[in-house]
Amino acid sequence: MKILIVEDEHALYESIFDYFTGEGNICEHAADFNTASEKIQLYSYDCILLDLGLPGGEGLDLLSQLKKSNKKDGVLIISARHSLDDRLSGLDLGADDYLVKPFHLSELKARVTAIVRRKNFDGDNVIKFNEINVDISAMNITVNNNPVTLTKKEFDLFVYFLSNKNKVVTKNAMAEHLWGDEMDLSDDFDFLYTHVKNLKKKLGEAGAKDYVKSVYGIGYKFTEA
Repeated sequence: MKILIVEDEHALYESIFDYFTGEGNICEHAADFNTASEKIQLYSYDCILLDLGLPGGEGLDLLSQLKKSNKKDGVLIISARHSLDDRLSGLDLGADDYLVKPFHLSELKARVTAIVRRKNFDGDNVIKFNEINVDISAMNITVNNNPVTLTKKEFDLFVYFLSNKNKVVTKNAMAEHLWGDEMDLSDDFDFLYTHVKNLKKKLGEAGAKDYVKSVYGIGYKFTEA
């Protein structure tokens, strides 16, 4: 998953960052309103963890910006505000969930995972695509019931393809999703080609058809056509 942590409390940010990156996720940080606004406009995230009280502005205004742009990023509000009005305001503006501080990181992870699953796969844990089965929670892939051993990046890449089925995804978008915004201006995609090549090889050896098609000069498309 690619997560944006919009939080000005440094100790809390660090604990969330360490927890999620420790499980192989990509995390980025914005400690104030303007930085968060810029990142939200420029990049896409599986889930945005949004504090409401920020230096320079109000988190609910960021949520309004996001929804006016018709972006589909998941949003989980994390706030010390526990009034019903604050919860309803956030949810009415389009947030997917609201978690009151303090909270356990395990609960935060469960809420984030549920949002991403709901956004991308209609809430299903197990996704079936022809002969391929993907267990999102267990991070397992099987082809005709034969297990396929993938690295964390290869698994994330396949889930990204699956969530963008029948769409052309650019090399920049793929690199940004897998490695964060520092990769968005890279002209060297050898590392990406290697991951795609290894993924296609492992799936093919397990008996899967070749669904990952190269789109010359642009990127890739996951499709049956």
